[in-house]
Amino acid sequence: MRTILLWMARNPWLREHLPRLGFARRAVRRFMPGEDAEAAIGAAAGLAVSGQGIVFTRLGENLVELAEADEVAAHYRALLDRSTSLARRPELSVKPTQLGLDIDAEACFRHLDALAAAAADAQTWLWLDMEGSAYVDATVDLYERLRRTHPNVGICLQAYLKRTPKDLRRLLPLEPAVRIVKGAYDEPAAIAHRRRSDVDAAYQALALVLADAARDGHARCALGTHDSGLVERIASFAETAGVSRASLEVHMLYGIRARELVRLQGAGFPVFTLIAYGAFWYPWYMRRLAERPANVLFALRQLLP
Repeated sequence: MRTILLWMARNPWLREHLPRLGFARRAVRRFMPGEDAEAAIGAAAGLAVSGQGIVFTRLGENLVELAEADEVAAHYRALLDRSTSLARRPELSVKPTQLGLDIDAEACFRHLDALAAAAADAQTWLWLDMEGSAYVDATVDLYERLRRTHPNVGICLQAYLKRTPKDLRRLLPLEPAVRIVKGAYDEPAAIAHRRRSDVDAAYQALALVLADAARDGHARCALGTHDSGLVERIASFAETAGVSRASLEVHMLYGIRARELVRLQGAGFPVFTLIAYGAFWYPWYMRRLAERPANVLFALRQLLP
């Protein structure tokens, strides 16, 4: 099922036609409050009051015109200005290919550099999302350049890639902010763990290395997963090494396990809800279904009247 869903995410015909169907639009509402910034800000208001952190991401990737990247960067700067009404300033998470990485790496860096500065002025953070394996080197390079002058920048690393332990060791001297996720792209077995047990083991090992750095204030550790059992196991091992739950952030997507996120907040974890929005939601949505195939049942129910 996961293979089929990831194929559907890449298929150009489906990408063009499925988002027009009513049942698809109904199904995606579980994971995103709407397609515009107003909907995202509205959804964030109540969560921020409860003490949750918010991370905004506008969906879109692999742009083909630099003018589109200019518009995306301007949108994010305006979003920071429009979010002043929230009880807690939101953080931003962006894909480098959404800012022109495929076209001009230097132009992408300039956009990220300016967004990091704008986020610093707003006293918040900018995250670099990780995309498919072909973009890992370029994204890590961008992060290293940005981190030299912007301490408020984080990066996402994918546990299922076999190279990720080396990437994390490379970044640790920078005292990085890292969000660890399991991974949602269709990668070959030569470079990625395919079995869930292997991915979970890799995730736990990475998290414990990062947590050890976070214990002494030399890293920001974010666990980007809906697997609360895995979070609890990591916390148990980390606590034996003197790492408190207050050093282990938990990041979950809007609409998925919201009650569990509240429970983890009550148990002492700092928690964040990542709110995605935008018109270009189809490939992102299909990858979310592939991450957690149980959500397919919810999507299929939208076929019913």
